[in-house]
Amino acid sequence: MKNGEKEKHIYTVAELTKYIRVILEDSFPSVWIEGEISNFVLHSSGHMYFSLRDANAVLKCAMFRRANEKLKFKPKDGMKVICFGSVSVYEARGDYQLIIEEIEPKGIGALQLQFQQLKEKLLKEGLFDEKHKVRIPFLPTRIGVVTSPTGAAIRDILNIARRRFSNVEIIINPVKVQGTGAKEEISAAIRQFNKLKNIDVMIVTRGGGSLEDLWSFNEEMVARAIFDSEIPVISAVGHEIDYTISDFVSDFRAPTPSAAAELVIPRKEDLTNLINTSTTRLKNALSSKIGVLTERLATLKDSYVMRQPLNVIIQYEQLIDDLRKDMAIRIDHLVKMRRENFNLIAGKLETLSPLAILNRGYSITAKLPEDIIIKDSKSLKKGDEVVTKLGKGRFRSKVEEIVE
Repeated sequence: MKNGEKEKHIYTVAELTKYIRVILEDSFPSVWIEGEISNFVLHSSGHMYFSLRDANAVLKCAMFRRANEKLKFKPKDGMKVICFGSVSVYEARGDYQLIIEEIEPKGIGALQLQFQQLKEKLLKEGLFDEKHKVRIPFLPTRIGVVTSPTGAAIRDILNIARRRFSNVEIIINPVKVQGTGAKEEISAAIRQFNKLKNIDVMIVTRGGGSLEDLWSFNEEMVARAIFDSEIPVISAVGHEIDYTISDFVSDFRAPTPSAAAELVIPRKEDLTNLINTSTTRLKNALSSKIGVLTERLATLKDSYVMRQPLNVIIQYEQLIDDLRKDMAIRIDHLVKMRRENFNLIAGKLETLSPLAILNRGYSITAKLPEDIIIKDSKSLKKGDEVVTKLGKGRFRSKVEEIVE
């Protein structure tokens, strides 16, 4: 090396890549990036790999399982998203990439997107079809309620039950209606009622709240528990403007918990009035029917049949005799006509019969042993045996001479 020249530093590929990774990670420890997802892959390990692209560039991304386990929606190709993470380098390939910690759909909330995705999935599976829904019983004796024991929903239902029909029994299966573990408790309570089979109808309910507060009733686990229920289910979640997945899959959706109670519990006074009205109508109808039948009985009592019943029987006996006589005459006439027609046909058959020809002096000769009818003397030779059939009987002979 010449004097005054600096010694060159030569990097290995690994050294340079690591140096670039450190620079990128220090320069971009946290960034928000907007783009469109492409080449999305969910690895068996649970990690997500995809690219973010815009009109001019593409950025490779990775979102590891610990970060994506709490995602409220499923990313897919073509979805526009906003991602938060850090820039790093995958040294094995020398690719720089974005390590994502959070991801949000652009223009729509993650919960709302998850709601739409689950709704579309269950709709395609047929969980919302009307053919699966059953009738709500008119007057249940026992009503099961799946809700929080301290919420406003159960207080409203109990107040309405006491006011409208105090005889109805309410069985509460207490659950958490929001937060961690709520979906598991709600699903378990629905299935427990179905296992015990001790109620006629079930109300799954809670009071109003934000989308996050109501989210337990948008979980697939809860939706499938409602769909599998053999007991009719009424969903009454939130206020009238709130819709959840449980509303779509249940047998009936009530806009509020109070409306659910009013739907399933009729007013006792209304039923009493209905029974009284129906009883009065039934009495009037029976009185009217009895009057009509009384008049009809009086008419029948004065009729000729009731005054002279034996005369009617005698007349029918005479009618039977007349019908029997007429039937015998018709049968005799029909038999005579059929006999004459039979004799006519038999005569024609006898005329055309070969036996009739033989009776007029003709005969039929056949060669033995084949029993073949002889139509030409050339078919015979001297010494052949033949049989001749006459009008009465037959005889056998031997050919002595053939004359053509």
